[in-house]
Order: sequence, then structure tokens, then C-alpha cells
Amino acid sequence: MTDVVRIGSRASKLARTQVTEWLTPIAEQFPGVRFKREIILEGGDQDRVTPTLAGVAKTARGSAFSTNQEEALVTGRVDVIVHSLKDLPTTVHEGTTLLTTPGPREDVRDVLCGATLDDLPQGARVGTGAPRRVAQLLALRQDLEVVPIRGNVPGRLARTTKGPLDAVVLAAAGLNRLGLMPEVHQRLDPAVCPPSPGQGALGIQVRTGSLAARLLAGTGDPQVDACVRAERALLAELHGGCSVPVGAWGRIGPDGLLHLNAAVTSLDGATQVTAVGSGPVDDLEKLGCRVAADLLAQGAAGILAEIRKP
Repeated sequence: MTDVVRIGSRASKLARTQVTEWLTPIAEQFPGVRFKREIILEGGDQDRVTPTLAGVAKTARGSAFSTNQEEALVTGRVDVIVHSLKDLPTTVHEGTTLLTTPGPREDVRDVLCGATLDDLPQGARVGTGAPRRVAQLLALRQDLEVVPIRGNVPGRLARTTKGPLDAVVLAAAGLNRLGLMPEVHQRLDPAVCPPSPGQGALGIQVRTGSLAARLLAGTGDPQVDACVRAERALLAELHGGCSVPVGAWGRIGPDGLLHLNAAVTSLDGATQVTAVGSGPVDDLEKLGCRVAADLLAQGAAGILAEIRKP
């Protein structure tokens, strides 16, 4: 009998494109396996009104962009979930495992579409739904009016040409995957504006000990995996999630060491603490925790506490 592996993802064109990106080489590697796709709607897909979905995202373990998929995985409706790793909480559902992160990783940077920072007029209106991007934008330009927006990537881009916005901030990874990079006016330096932990990477989640887990155990890119796990270790140490303004950027340098930049920024952009660190690739969790400790020593806990106040 042919083995069947059911792959779950969100419904957006970007989510489906990410499945194709991951599945194309996997299907070639396992020609005897039948892969089936299944769409799973998340709270973030069904609620298109709440600007940041903070209330949905602040559950004990869940996320507005991963909870229903994890439930589908645990109950056996699907065997694999393909996530945007930045949307996945640092603690995954009991009984599940994240496989080694696939490579190559897409561009980690945030980008401005509509204008560059230098070209934006005083008081320009810039759209983004992410607290981290709001905070980092205001840290660079206190005069900007940041407007909360939601929706798919093409819809957000349209707000700069058909709507009342001067620019929007998006992830380069999503634009690359959708073939929309000509819309980009400026790529933000990740050393200055560290992206969300895991941005640009895919997260492949399976049930622990399942057929899919055994089948796919040898897949993934260890170097990409080390970078994103260091970023996620830092986020976990700060007790953060996708609704807090924490940025982290890990990469392996020519020296063979893993280098990690991170920043925590107040929502008004007035206060920002930054930290950098490097260490052996096989010591990635210690590196993430060490850089997080540096941020905490500079006052990151106070910034995050203010953000978490009801």
C-alpha cells in the first residue's frame, strides 16, 4: 500500500505557496508517498477586523495563526503542518515536534512598499499590523502615523495606491514567494530592525513518533535550523510571542560562529534596548538565552511589562 501523508496549512495564497515550496523537493525525495493537502482556517483568517489580534494571540500556548492547525495535527486530521515559523509559539503543542527547519531560508528583512523612509513626508501614514514593526518604525521616525492594517499581501499593497496610506511594511519573504518584489522601495537593515524570530523560515510540525515524523526525520537544513532556534530561544527566554515587539536575527558568519542581533522596543518607539552575541552553532540555546539576559539587564522586562498591561 502507498503511504499517505496529509499536509495542513492556512488558506491564503502565501500559505499554499509555502506548502509547494516545501513539498516539491520532498515529493521527489519520497516518490512512493502520496501527499495530500488540506486547508485549515485560523482565528486570524476568520477575524479580519481586529488590527493585531492581540486578544486571540495571548492564549496559554496558542496563536491566532497556528492553534487550529495544531489541533488538527494532534487529532490526526493531518500529519504535517507547514507554518510560517514566525507565527508559531515557542512552545508547540504537547505530542508534536518541529522538524529540522527547511532551507534555504527566505530573505529575513522587513521592507517598505510605497516609499523609502527618507522620502516619506512629515506625518506620513504607514500601515502595519505588527507591534514590533510599529515600534521599530517609530524608533526611526517619531513623526510617522502608524496605521493598523490586516489582510493578505496584495490587499495591503493596494492600500498605498488605492487607499490613504503613504507606505506599508511587509516581510520580504512573503513578497518574494508571491513574486511581488518589484513593489519594494526599501529593504530595512536587519541589524537595525531585527525581524520577528523565525521570519523567512518555514516550520514543519509533526506528531511525535508518527509515520510522517519517521519519514521526514532526515530532512531540513541544520544551519538554518540553528539560526532560527537561537532566535526562538531568545524569544522564549523573554516570555514573548508574535504580539510583542521583539526582533531577533541569527546567521552563521564566515568564522563559522552563530551571530545573533536582537532588540526590544517600546510601542511608542521612545525606548529601545539592543544586544548582540556570538557563539558555537552547537551552543545555540545558550546563545539565545545569553543575548536575552543582556536585553533584560538593560530594561527589556520593563518595556514588555508595559506592553502586556490590560
